[in-house]
Amino acid sequence: MTGLIAQQVEGLRSYFNTGVTKDLSWRRQQLNQLLTMTLTHQQDIVEALRQDLGKAEQESWLAEIGFLEDDIKHSLKHLAKWCKPRKLSTPMLAQPGSSWLQPEPLGTVLIIGAWNYPFQLLLAPLVAAIAAGNCAVVKPSELAEHTSALIARLLPRYLDSNAYQVVEGGVEQTTEVLKQKFDHILYTGGETVGKIVMKAAADHLTPVTLELGGKSPCIVASDCDLDVTAARIVWSKWMNAGQTCVAPDYILVENAFVDKLIAAIVSKLDAFYGKNPAQSPDYGRIINPRHLARLQSYLEGQKVVCGGQVDENTRYMAPTLVQNPALDSPLMQQEIFGPILPIVGLDRIEQAKDFINQRAKPLALYLYTRSQSLEQQILAGTSAGSVCINDGIMFMANPALPFGGVGNSGMGRYHGQWGFDTFSHLKAVMKRSTRFDIDWRYPPFSAKKMKMLKWVK
Repeated sequence: MTGLIAQQVEGLRSYFNTGVTKDLSWRRQQLNQLLTMTLTHQQDIVEALRQDLGKAEQESWLAEIGFLEDDIKHSLKHLAKWCKPRKLSTPMLAQPGSSWLQPEPLGTVLIIGAWNYPFQLLLAPLVAAIAAGNCAVVKPSELAEHTSALIARLLPRYLDSNAYQVVEGGVEQTTEVLKQKFDHILYTGGETVGKIVMKAAADHLTPVTLELGGKSPCIVASDCDLDVTAARIVWSKWMNAGQTCVAPDYILVENAFVDKLIAAIVSKLDAFYGKNPAQSPDYGRIINPRHLARLQSYLEGQKVVCGGQVDENTRYMAPTLVQNPALDSPLMQQEIFGPILPIVGLDRIEQAKDFINQRAKPLALYLYTRSQSLEQQILAGTSAGSVCINDGIMFMANPALPFGGVGNSGMGRYHGQWGFDTFSHLKAVMKRSTRFDIDWRYPPFSAKKMKMLKWVK
């Protein structure tokens, strides 16, 4: 396996050097092939996701298949524009002349996907890499074994295998692939492995994009539309059984409004998943027993006001609400990545800003309010990778918005043109005319030349 991975990467590098991937029509053809694969094998993808995570078909379409379809179509629509030189101004000293940025592919890149959205989080970055004209190794998560196997089987049937290779496997294979030299690495996952990726990349001075996670806060003001707010919180938190990097990780709400909010959330949980979510075809499962045990441990000593039930045989954990957990408990110190939602009471909603700022910068921040003043206070006074006001996760549906973290929640960004630029080098170019060649910058220097230089600057 060790030698095979090195050969794969070297083969991709050699193929990139032929210049085939730089051709715009070739890139379009590869993107169309990826789209054809996604649409042709929708049911295979749905079934793999069901086996790995218990995802409902509609959820799989919304967050994985449909998401990738839209991403590909958006890239195809705008690709010609993205590839064009981007004109810039030229200072008087360099006139007559012109300046521009020339997008060019980086070369051979590595994309390491995550298990929670194992189809979309692996192939959406690949869309950007293809659009930018790169070769790529894609490494699916071994935890989502059915989706990984499906991608490994389908991708070579639809994409140019000289340009795109799949490497399956666990720690050993990931370690080996990280030893290879790449021109960029995009990793989606947790902070611990993110540090390993970054250290490995440093050996080759390889730039990285790290899409990590963190504890994304959800601020709920008492002036919100309670019915809509509860529905949107439940949808965004318990999609994929809470295993979403941008899911609300905890709620901040005034103490006087806590009981009303809990009642509204419980009502929506019943409406969405029934009195027994274990019987709902729309509610997912935890990826594996280890993560289920981790989530169970977070409930020790906590005030569970809804849910908490577990079935180890089916990897089921009920939608769970915890009221006022100890702030130093693992529940409030670790990213939950599961169907537990802590609710933290505050004396005043304005305290939410300081609460958030005392912690690591989150990947996402949510605010439910009708108050323009509170909205501006939170926007101006906090930092997060993305912010969504009066909804959850929906910023992901806009390919014009970049996706990425800040601080511990990640670095770099992708989606749409942002992804194209991530996998491109925007080469700075200046072109000068030789018709005029004023000698002010040439020796021998003089006071007159200095005066003229200062004037044109």
